[in-house]
Amino acid sequence: MLQKRAREIGDIIKNSREVHIVTHIDADGITAGCIAYQTLQKLGKECSIEFVKQLDESVLTRLKDENYELVWFTDLGSNISTGYPEINKVITDHHTCSIESNQRFHLNPHLFNLDGGFEISGAGVTYLVSKTIDKKNMDLSQLAVVGACGDLQDRKYNKLSGLNRNILDDGESVGVVKAKIDIRYFGRETRPVYKLLQYASDPVIPGLSGRESACISFLQEHGIKMKDGDNWRCWVDLSKAERRVVISNIARVFLSKGFGYKTVKRIIGEIYLLEQEEEGTEVHDAKEYATLLNSTARYGKYEVGLRVCMGDRGEWFKKARNLLSGHRANLVEGLQFAKEEGIERREYLQFFHAGSGIRDTVVGIVTNMLLNSEEINGDIPLVGFADKGNGEVKASARATEELVQQGLNLSSAMKKAASVVDGIGGGHSIAAGATIPKGKEEEFLAILEQEIKNQLVSI
Repeated sequence: MLQKRAREIGDIIKNSREVHIVTHIDADGITAGCIAYQTLQKLGKECSIEFVKQLDESVLTRLKDENYELVWFTDLGSNISTGYPEINKVITDHHTCSIESNQRFHLNPHLFNLDGGFEISGAGVTYLVSKTIDKKNMDLSQLAVVGACGDLQDRKYNKLSGLNRNILDDGESVGVVKAKIDIRYFGRETRPVYKLLQYASDPVIPGLSGRESACISFLQEHGIKMKDGDNWRCWVDLSKAERRVVISNIARVFLSKGFGYKTVKRIIGEIYLLEQEEEGTEVHDAKEYATLLNSTARYGKYEVGLRVCMGDRGEWFKKARNLLSGHRANLVEGLQFAKEEGIERREYLQFFHAGSGIRDTVVGIVTNMLLNSEEINGDIPLVGFADKGNGEVKASARATEELVQQGLNLSSAMKKAASVVDGIGGGHSIAAGATIPKGKEEEFLAILEQEIKNQLVSI
């Protein structure tokens, strides 16, 4: 049924002369938008693309007035699938939606009893349509893998699963993606090894994560040379024997602190390499590629991310690398700012309010990093607030897989709480967001906490 819907949407696209793409500003949205854009270019269609933070009334009103022949919403749009008939549209999205939105122009895994939180991303759903249009588009599967990793869809099982697995198989069959087992911590290709350990999360390494000097001492103690001449060695520069030494001793740290096999097992898992990219660059490892993309559109530099996805490794790639440096600095500063502001803990949730101290476009990333830090107990969800301007506040909520298994659904909880205070919300069970009027935070939190309590206590 899902494949049939994908073909139906593909037919709508093929029968349209002009298509305008509207996509989200994160890594999944950029890759989804680029898959759609390249698909249309190959068809010789007249096409255009724009990136939006959210589909609010002003965006939708403008789209109605601009009167495109067809609008293709990627990685967003599920919340408007039952409305706005004036906009002739197709939607390839993976966020939680209601069964009433089961329209022939709407492809969403939740409409087919699949979980869009880990079985397929927005880029993946868009890729399925692209593949039905022309099987030669299987080379675009690499972007779908990057989008899935950007949405942390490999986190639940330490590897991609569900329909993501089929997309990965496509990528491997045409030689654009390769899966291998390795350490899962971020920065394998571009971070010095001690930095990889210093910023390690999911799981946080007791006594090492967040402590630069401790990480350096740990590596020295186990005979790992950190420099080759004047250059810092990255994880990919280590020999297999050196990697085994580091991994086995990280495991010992966990076991000595009373952590079980389940935690230790998360150290290693599948990582995804883009076969046609240069090793040691930010676009060789799918997770690092996703972070590079997040450093572009989230700061309003939409074309940079798009051009990189389309294969530019010259001027636009250089611009992306410069933006990445600033993005990393912003995340470190944002994390420190949130810690200094302090986390307020309630019975069923904890939260911080960054005001204008953290960009609203990255507060979700900071919230996720904070939840996975050694300082925060992840036994209840964490909500981060940041001012958006124009009298609005962004709320980003993150939780652990354990809480989701207990019945937590942040998407429905955030959607309900936001609607009561005249805002909008949604997302996934483990990660969701909302935009609410400034000054309504306390009321929003009270409703959200009650929703979370109802979900967890009802099990």
